[in-house]
Amino acid sequence: MDVEIGELASLDSVSKKLKQSEEAMDDMENSTSVAGSASGSLNLHNLNGSRSDMSCEEDDNDGEDATDDDCDIYGDDGDNYMYGDDDVYSSLQEQFDNVDLPTGVEASVSWLSDPTPGSNISTHESVLVEGGMVSHSASAAAHALSIPACCKTEAIASSSSSAFAESSCNEKGKEESKVEIMKKYLDFKRFDVVDDCSDHHYNRTGFEGQQPPKEWSKKIQDEWKILEKNLPEMIYVRVYESRMDLLRAVIVGPQGTPYHDGLFVFDVLFPPSYPDIPPMVYYYSGGLRLNPNLYECGKVCLSLLNTWTGKGNENWVPNSSTMLQVLVSIQAIILNAKPFFNEPGFESTYLGAEGEKKSRSYNEDVFVSSLKTMVYTLRRPPKHFDDLVTGHFHSHAHDILSACRAYMGGAVVGSVVKGKIQDGSKKGTSSEFAASIRGMINGLVSSFTKIGAEDCEQFRCS
Repeated sequence: MDVEIGELASLDSVSKKLKQSEEAMDDMENSTSVAGSASGSLNLHNLNGSRSDMSCEEDDNDGEDATDDDCDIYGDDGDNYMYGDDDVYSSLQEQFDNVDLPTGVEASVSWLSDPTPGSNISTHESVLVEGGMVSHSASAAAHALSIPACCKTEAIASSSSSAFAESSCNEKGKEESKVEIMKKYLDFKRFDVVDDCSDHHYNRTGFEGQQPPKEWSKKIQDEWKILEKNLPEMIYVRVYESRMDLLRAVIVGPQGTPYHDGLFVFDVLFPPSYPDIPPMVYYYSGGLRLNPNLYECGKVCLSLLNTWTGKGNENWVPNSSTMLQVLVSIQAIILNAKPFFNEPGFESTYLGAEGEKKSRSYNEDVFVSSLKTMVYTLRRPPKHFDDLVTGHFHSHAHDILSACRAYMGGAVVGSVVKGKIQDGSKKGTSSEFAASIRGMINGLVSSFTKIGAEDCEQFRCS
């Protein structure tokens, strides 16, 4: 058989490339693993105290966290909207459900470690050929040897033209998508009535399948009118036409706090005896404790909800207290600038410089948990809030990433507003905190980029 030297050289080159490709794929498969990692938890040992609207612990709890009985009423079905069966986090978390991990230890999640922009990792479909598996990219190279030389120039020109057209189309599509995202975000109503409540935490309780009393329905309609007319900025509410006893609220973390730019989701149930008793409120924690008043089990501690002791109007007052008051109290009293002092007794126990130091350290832990909550919410937004979630993080991506960079550089958590440091003095942050931010920022960059936020790569850590 007559074979030219050039053809032999080309075939030999292809053979080597195929072998290198197979070795690279083997290396990638061998390097894929899930490992456990230690993480500091927000662990506060409660001291005796009596501050209203603070942490849930009762006086006879001896400083312990909420008991299992305290959390039973909040159910054990997890955070429905966050972790569906098709969610990446859920599928990974299932591997650790039966593992007895000590308090404060988390299993690492692979999507928090996104590849750097310089890593050209691609996945190709494989086809069977004689001698084993070969990727389409490699088989395409082999097929190129059989193309006549006179046709190669035309093929290259055609490919270049198609690529240019496709690139132009993609850019146009991205611009249209950006305009659409921002339009839906700006048009998103603070209050609205919707239908589907299938992912609501209290979907199977309350008046499910029953007709509520007329007097009760009138009171709920009055609540709707108050909310529709008076909801402040950064609080969004959806109520359900077929289930008047249910409500969902999303609260934007206030500026100047460790919760800034975050989204926090709450499900509400108006019980049959409402308004004689307060509504029940469930917080979607994602398994994170980022405030003394917000438990991992979803319990919200607030005197207005009768889940904490208070005086006079601090408690729920039938026919006077409203759902609007509850939401505003959560935003102002719970999601505040110094949540460390929400813990009973801490405000009087930790005074001066010592208290401020502990408060700053606690805020660092809170901000890390808030970043994790952002990623969870982005990956599985609550039903009827998709446009708000996408638009919010699309619009505030640079503010969040700029804050991360500033905090890594020593700025105090909460001092960055709209990407700019308000407090000129840098009191320094812990090295552990800076390392935690560094470990998360690339994942945030990737998450924000996926929803169309532009120029986020400049914040990526190498």
